[in-house]
Amino acid sequence: MASITGTSMSLLSNQSMVACARISGPRSVSLSIKGRNFPSITSQPRGRRFQVVCAAKPETVQKVCDIVKKQLALPEGSDVTGESKFSTLGADSLDTVEIVMGLEEEFGISVEEESAQSITTVQEAADMIDNLLKTKA
Repeated sequence: MASITGTSMSLLSNQSMVACARISGPRSVSLSIKGRNFPSITSQPRGRRFQVVCAAKPETVQKVCDIVKKQLALPEGSDVTGESKFSTLGADSLDTVEIVMGLEEEFGISVEEESAQSITTVQEAADMIDNLLKTKA
């Protein structure tokens, strides 16, 4: 069953899983299955396409920001956020490899080369780290 009201939509399942999804506006989705809530998913526009992003923990994003600042030797007070692109901060491909190595060391993870090459922002790095830590646990 689905219902749409303005920019909000709810999907309910009549199956035994008892799933419920709530879409609030065009950019946010929440999911609940058997009373268990899962993190909200937001989409970020990329040109004419949308990418679904699961937000990492704020402390993970902050640690990644700190590591990026250290690896790129950015001046004190430099503004690095989840949306910061490594290239915009002045990182080249070697810098990006060093950032990934710093992240691996800090979080005790191992990043596949293909995944490392696809990381372009602090948020993408933080999301990947949280996903790796979840599968590691």
